Amino acid sequence: MGHSISADKRERQNIQRAARNRINRTALRKENKRIHAAITAGSVDAPKTLAEGFKAYDIAARKNAIPKKRADRKKARLALALNRAAKAAAK
Repeated sequence: MGHSISADKRERQNIQRAARNRINRTALRKENKRIHAAITAGSVDAPKTLAEGFKAYDIAARKNAIPKKRADRKKARLALALNRAAKAAAK
């Protein structure tokens, strides 16, 4: 309990935002695992899965669940992993 009404409100807001961010980050982690599974399995629809993953990262960054630069870095690394897997499969 805060020392003032505004401190109480701030505490309630922080709890709500933390819960919202937790939901977004959990969804993002699940999507990330799905992308990695598709890439490592050499799935034909891995590029489609990657595009959906990019969308999930963009949404999480837009909702400030993660920083935008972190989302960009993760997307770049996923694209690189997909390209490396495709190149290895071509050999």
